[in-house]
Amino acid sequence: MSVLFRRVLVYDADAPAGMTGPVDVLVDGDRIGAIGEELSAPAGTRIVDGGGRHLLLPGLINAHFHSPANHLKGSVRSLPLELFMLFESPSDPALAPTPREAYLRTMLGAVEMLQRGITCVQDDAFLMPFPDPDVVDAVASAYRDSGIRAFLALDQPELTEAEKLPFVDELDPATRRAFGAPAPAPAAQLLEAYDHLIGTWHGAADDRIRAAVSISAPQRVSLDYFAALDDLAERHGLPLYAHMLETKVQRTLMTEQSRFAGRSLVGYTAAAGLLKPHTNVIHAVWVDDDDLDTIADAGSTVVHNPVSNLRLGSGVLPWRAMIARGIPVALGTDEAICDDSVNVWTVAKTAGLIHNVAGLDNDDWPTATEVLAALWVGGARATRRPDDLGVVAPGRLADLALVDLHSIAFTPLNDLREQLVHCEDGRSVVLTMVAGRVVAEGGHVTSVDETALLDEARELFAAKLPAIQRARGEAANLVPAYQHIVRRATATDVGFSRWLVP
Repeated sequence: MSVLFRRVLVYDADAPAGMTGPVDVLVDGDRIGAIGEELSAPAGTRIVDGGGRHLLLPGLINAHFHSPANHLKGSVRSLPLELFMLFESPSDPALAPTPREAYLRTMLGAVEMLQRGITCVQDDAFLMPFPDPDVVDAVASAYRDSGIRAFLALDQPELTEAEKLPFVDELDPATRRAFGAPAPAPAAQLLEAYDHLIGTWHGAADDRIRAAVSISAPQRVSLDYFAALDDLAERHGLPLYAHMLETKVQRTLMTEQSRFAGRSLVGYTAAAGLLKPHTNVIHAVWVDDDDLDTIADAGSTVVHNPVSNLRLGSGVLPWRAMIARGIPVALGTDEAICDDSVNVWTVAKTAGLIHNVAGLDNDDWPTATEVLAALWVGGARATRRPDDLGVVAPGRLADLALVDLHSIAFTPLNDLREQLVHCEDGRSVVLTMVAGRVVAEGGHVTSVDETALLDEARELFAAKLPAIQRARGEAANLVPAYQHIVRRATATDVGFSRWLVP
């Protein structure tokens, strides 16, 4: 089916006002066929009249996300990452999801994104305790059914807790023994799960669903497993996700874990030959100049998650230093439990604000143009589809969001770019299209029965809550150990700070 957007304004990053038009935009199949005045369309084409006051944008790209926490919004208070993870995903077999639970919680995030014009997501899914094929299928099926474009990876640790953390030798013997327990699944089992993911889902739903690979973080896996995933990325053209230097605890690993031999996680990865253009360096808060030079030389993309970094007190990424080196930057929400929504609009606003209090000269603060480039150009690059996504132009994929400029956020219309970053929160989106198909309109997703979905999810996860609370109560026994690690790292001089020190 074809769709003709009649008399719409079109976002154009190169135009002085940030937009052109009014013009017509013809969508033919899954791509934009033509842009021009008074375009003709085949019989049966749906006409969407923009009336000269609606703006057609590239669909937003959520470059970093973890769907398994979609049902846990607002359930954990702000804590440092290492403590937060105790309560986010406690190790308890009772919390292993059924396929239906995995489907519903994934669908919750997909619906929230599509309502706001977010058309593409990179889901770094941690499927605890290990990625069961039926659960993998449930997650991918939800993305298929919702209509969103999704990249799905399996974010699973492979090493013991003791190998992932600094200062473990300072803990009591019982805790050290507990930290030495093996990970739930060995590398061989995880690679089998990837065989299933790639073989079953890569290119599914007319190529709307693609696989990705994830090491979770360099300190959480062996170099052999890392190299095996990197090989999959090379052979199949997949992005590789790697959390790096999110927290100061992770910065101290370079001196507190002998296997890093005085190298940061970025330096360690590069020395192993595993930092590449397809690598998504996620967070990159506690990086120094050498790390930034290394990332730039490798051609990797940094995925900035400023709301999550604030929620967990991780720190403020060195934005200007990255942009000055030409490092591509994308934007992500991280998981719903540490953003408390799945809204890239608010991430963009936060990215446009938080760096203003990082001690930079005001000439070095982010501009709205740079933030929007991160949202679309950086996001497309992170997915390894820079020639398909992030731009409204003939030949590009028809992943689009139609925004009503006759709304509070844009009235009066003073500066489109500034208002997209600082005023809009997704409420002005009136239509979302993915691969040429309208999947949300008037604030509701058209591909699923939203009411029935929410009713079922509310009932199912309310029944799950007692098990979650029990598991969190047991996890609280480890708080002193993790608190010791966090406080020891806080007190360690690493030569710089990413916190706003009074």
